[in-house]
Amino acid sequence: MRQIELSRTQTDISAPPQEQADRRSATPRLGIVDIVRGLAIAGVVLFHLVWDLAFLDLIPAWIASHPLWLLFGRTLAGTFMVLVGVSLVLASEGGLRKYSFLWRLGVLILAAFAITLVTWIAFPQTFVYFGILHAIAVASVVGFLVLRLPTIVIAALGVAVYLVGFSWTTPAFDSRWLAWTGFAASPPFSNDLVPVFPWVGLTLIGMAGTRLAVAHGWTERASAAYGRSGRSLAWLGRNSLIIYLLHQPILLGILIPFVWLVR
Repeated sequence: MRQIELSRTQTDISAPPQEQADRRSATPRLGIVDIVRGLAIAGVVLFHLVWDLAFLDLIPAWIASHPLWLLFGRTLAGTFMVLVGVSLVLASEGGLRKYSFLWRLGVLILAAFAITLVTWIAFPQTFVYFGILHAIAVASVVGFLVLRLPTIVIAALGVAVYLVGFSWTTPAFDSRWLAWTGFAASPPFSNDLVPVFPWVGLTLIGMAGTRLAVAHGWTERASAAYGRSGRSLAWLGRNSLIIYLLHQPILLGILIPFVWLVR
């Protein structure tokens, strides 16, 4: 990465064909966003590696279920949700490309559906019915709908969504068809559950914060050159979706044969 620049992308998904022609005129990327996303996806790989090791009895199970380790996983999810808002605001500077937005949203929805299908086959009792990709897709739509609202209104909505998600539940929402809202008193267990309330609140807060950063010129001050480690993390960030989709099959494809060999 040559220089940290302003990002036009809402997510790290590859641009649709129509966007290839005008990339030269696109607003440059803010590489710090890619670097933070790269750190987050690296953390996800580490988090799932520990889960896989515990699942295969290669390490004590309590490690993967320790409250601090689970908090680490929730922090990673929260980082991705905030970055949805950050990237959406940056992408809207100079005018949001609706075709690109819809393309990326479609890819996200397909990827989320694929995660649900694969986990339903592999873990039918704990499959991912509303995980991080589902939440990012919904947050993208919500963020798009409120994009023209004043910053203070977006911030207030974000705080409200976040707080309501922790303050109101009811057994009426306990089924998988409704638990994705975040209002379930006892949601069905899932290997990855990231409900709309409170998580979409972080996206809205990220939008408001980025609006303030742009207004005060903080994004311009963030422009800088990074060394090899920064470029590596930025690469991970730009490719985080494909890494997310492939890292578990790769990890399990290595670990399961290893377990067969040593046992």
